[in-house]
Amino acid sequence: MKVFVTGGAGFIGSQYVRAMLAGEYAGYEDAEVTVFDLLTYAGNTANLPMDHERLTFVQGDIRDGAALDRVLPGHDVVVHFAAESHVDRSVAGAEPFVSTNVLGTQQLLDASLRARVSTVLCVSTDEVYGSIESGSWDENEPLLPNSPYSASKAGSDLIARAFWRTHGMDVRITRCSNNYGPYQNVEKLIPLFITNLMGGKPVGLYGDGGNVREWLHVADHCAALQLVLTDGEPGEVYNIGSGVEVTNKEITDKLVELCDADPGLIRYVEDRKGHDLRYSLDFGKLTKLGFSPAVDFTDGLRSTVEWYRDNPSWWSPES
Repeated sequence: MKVFVTGGAGFIGSQYVRAMLAGEYAGYEDAEVTVFDLLTYAGNTANLPMDHERLTFVQGDIRDGAALDRVLPGHDVVVHFAAESHVDRSVAGAEPFVSTNVLGTQQLLDASLRARVSTVLCVSTDEVYGSIESGSWDENEPLLPNSPYSASKAGSDLIARAFWRTHGMDVRITRCSNNYGPYQNVEKLIPLFITNLMGGKPVGLYGDGGNVREWLHVADHCAALQLVLTDGEPGEVYNIGSGVEVTNKEITDKLVELCDADPGLIRYVEDRKGHDLRYSLDFGKLTKLGFSPAVDFTDGLRSTVEWYRDNPSWWSPES
């Protein structure tokens, strides 16, 4: 089995690759893995066991069809993580998001079609659904994205669906809730707040801190992805959630406590443009395949804080 992983040097992709190479996924214990990653600011080879005998690393851009044609043939499956993913950056400038997330997905799917890859798993986000005041989204909800980032991911999802419907490709889509865990870039809320609080620096909380997110440990997310890869169906969408809904204020307070920091470091700042109020996923479809989150949120958050405390050389240029 040969697995092609785009964006495999990033936060979620590297967790998936490390788990696979460690033999955590049944039936894939001997899989050969190719990581294809452009190594933007969000990609880091330090996230990977680069000397592993079953790992091949290729630096490349998913928007480059010729590069994909050189390395993709011979692989059995593609797991597609590569994306621009930071909402604030998309508000400041949408072009890289549309280019990478929409055009890049199209180029990857075209190359996969030429290479006759058996299955392509496209990793997406709950943000494509927009914002929900009550209840939870299932996979049949309309796509109503509110940021350039989420709109570009919705475009990626629709391109993927079109390749399944038009070409008969085995394309599967997952939409996950907010992830947390080790190796996450410090631009994202949890690692940003952890590293600031440990350094005695203030943290900026948007609006009144009442925005609600559903938090999923990255290890649970990747286990769910593997379940969809092995037991999912072509053309289907699978939500991946945890059922753990927390306001941004609540999670900030938890991080202040875990970092033994001064609560006075919390600063309320002007809200982000188009800031979605609440995300919540109905992941019953995935539960029927046997998925159940294994990482307790309190334990997972504590271990995440400990990882950043123990690994300053990974995230701090001053270390």
